[in-house]
Amino acid sequence: MTGPGVPQVTLTAQLSTSATDARRGVVRLHTEVLAALGLVAWDAVRVVGTRATVALAAPATGPVSPGTATLDETAMVNAGIVAGTAVAVEPVEVTAARTLTVAGSRLASTAVAPETVRLALTGKVVTPGDTVSLLPQDLAPVPGADAVGTRTRLSAELGGTWTTELVTVVAAEPGTGAAFVVGPSTVLEWQGGARTGSVEQAASSAASSPSGFFAGVPTTGAAAPGPGLAAAVTGATPAAPPAPTAAAPAEPPPPTVSDLVGHQDAARRLGEWLELVFRRPELLTRLGAAPRLGVLVVGPEGVGRTTLVRSVAAEAEAHVVVLDAPGAAALEAGAAAERVRTACRRAREAASGQARAVLLVPDVEALLPASDPPPLATVVLDELRAVVASERVALVATAQGPESVDPRLRAPDLVDRELGLAAPGDRDRAELLRVLLREVPLGGDVDLGVIGLRTPGFVAADLVALRREAAVRAALRGPGADDGELRLCQDDLLGAVTSVRPVALSSSGSQTLHSGGLTLDDVGDMTETKQALTETVLWPLSYPDSFARLGVEPPRGVLLYGPPGGGKTYLMRALAGTGRLNVFVVKGAELLDKYVGESERAVRELFRRAEDAAPALVFLDEVDALAPRRGGSSDAGVADRVVAALLTELDGATPLRDVVVLGATNRPELIDPALLRPGRLERQIYVPPPDAPARAAILRAAAKATPLASDVDLDALAEDLAGYSAADCSALVREAALTAMRASLDSTEVTAAQFAAARQVVRPSLDPRQLAELEAYASRG
Repeated sequence: MTGPGVPQVTLTAQLSTSATDARRGVVRLHTEVLAALGLVAWDAVRVVGTRATVALAAPATGPVSPGTATLDETAMVNAGIVAGTAVAVEPVEVTAARTLTVAGSRLASTAVAPETVRLALTGKVVTPGDTVSLLPQDLAPVPGADAVGTRTRLSAELGGTWTTELVTVVAAEPGTGAAFVVGPSTVLEWQGGARTGSVEQAASSAASSPSGFFAGVPTTGAAAPGPGLAAAVTGATPAAPPAPTAAAPAEPPPPTVSDLVGHQDAARRLGEWLELVFRRPELLTRLGAAPRLGVLVVGPEGVGRTTLVRSVAAEAEAHVVVLDAPGAAALEAGAAAERVRTACRRAREAASGQARAVLLVPDVEALLPASDPPPLATVVLDELRAVVASERVALVATAQGPESVDPRLRAPDLVDRELGLAAPGDRDRAELLRVLLREVPLGGDVDLGVIGLRTPGFVAADLVALRREAAVRAALRGPGADDGELRLCQDDLLGAVTSVRPVALSSSGSQTLHSGGLTLDDVGDMTETKQALTETVLWPLSYPDSFARLGVEPPRGVLLYGPPGGGKTYLMRALAGTGRLNVFVVKGAELLDKYVGESERAVRELFRRAEDAAPALVFLDEVDALAPRRGGSSDAGVADRVVAALLTELDGATPLRDVVVLGATNRPELIDPALLRPGRLERQIYVPPPDAPARAAILRAAAKATPLASDVDLDALAEDLAGYSAADCSALVREAALTAMRASLDSTEVTAAQFAAARQVVRPSLDPRQLAELEAYASRG
């Protein structure tokens, strides 16, 4: 559809800063440009820079010039351009891809099934030579696509860094099209590998969970930078992607134990255990202990469990044999059993003579799940038991948590020891970044301590993704003006922070929330409420030393109650933005499940994920529906079990670490009293309806971007809005602006008459009877 008769516009390219668009292959255009090209949202376009690529066109968000095209970094790299240069955009005809051949890193091509790649690329438009990410195209819903299920499969097959993995489109059929869309009937294949639907994958040590993240280049990131990245810096026309060679690249050596920031104690203990079993077995025999070793290393996804094992084994001069549990679990029972036997046999053979071997089983819960273990589990357990009984062979398995693994693995003659790895704190993250960026040229303004504070909940794999994202931004920005050498600057790292989603927040389950830059300073009035929230939520996370010095246990939970529309959720968003917290949102009865044990499991999983992403805020919206008074429900005891699980997590034997629970309700009298006692949701904060000064502040905040006529007096208007909630005041401003637009689409301001007309539409929503009940409850508390 290209040629002289096709409309084309030349625009100035700028880089998208939206985390939503990141690596999706999207170009955002002004609505006038879309109309001029005859396009509707999510049509395909051809983007021509130093190279031609294709992308999805979407309406621009926010005030942008019609002469600007906003591209995400992937689209900009594929077009071979940098921000500020000219780019041509034109419609393009899309052909459904019958077959698609892609190339990627050795890890991706061995660990990810072609069917999973096809699901990730469904709905995307590509052209041969493009580099595309595995992030699903979930901006515009694709019929039949399951973005959540695809994310889960990618996480299970590739590990925590799947969000940064890139693949290169090598070829597509039919070969006559310039733009191809990936659909349900597309047959996808790895270059030189399996096709869609095949479960045969090569056994490779690189198919383990992420490793090598301390090296100068991430070993589990993307494939080599795709065509266009070098051109983005030099301006040269990119060449076609080189065909992979037959020989696989050598796996980089693991980092030294001294580089395992935050995990030194765990590494020391594992090293001592290996030393005893490998070098001093007679000492154990003399003391009545069998000279064998089985260890389970647990910790959040992406924290570096596999890397720790490889580093300690290298220091102990032991050969590592990897049994890829997720890859074996994807095979049929017979093929999976054969792969397990092969890996165990290789481990025993590697320990012949005086040599030593470690059989590493990453993500062992894939083969030996705690719930409903497959018949294959018996074969796996027998083979692992034989390995542990062999001389100079140690078994080390990794999992996210001991509760996710078949209890039979923890038998005394199998895996009887456990090592726990915690997510890094602020200082550890800064030190990890120093190790990761040790070989990277940095600008003089880089402050890694600030980046460490701005990345709560990030684990090592997330920091690897952040490093790569910052490198892409620096490459697109072009060489530095000071000395002609490209350097990584503070803005590159801060921009990458907004684009990288921590692994702990990527799992399916409760929703996560972004504050959008909102802080408590942006909340009008509510001085006492904001101060109470600051003391209860932010102080324990920001000043733990003060609480320890005074011997005070910080409160674990807060209950916000007040009339509907009073701003409870808005306060929560502002609180998260002020403290830079990761927020987990549970609305109403989301955790309730009719099957026995599932609700309790969902509660445990919620708090485990929150601790992995600490400092974190768990927001229980409509907590009265989630934790009603026990004994009065008719749901076969599901609500009662959820209340019991919440009480256990809030005030159980294992204390919460850097996690605060915030509940919100407009019916506090319905909540189970046990949840409100000290040690749980012990601080109860009433969010009253706004008075006249508060209503005036809310109106000003809501109308800060709305031009008002000179006859609009917000203070006088606020006096007349008795019974209006904060949400009502915001709705009034919106309705007044719409009234002005109805009068004329060319309106430049909103008048007092239009506010008066809006009041006839937006009526006060506060119920006097409910207000009286809430105030009575507040006076009792």
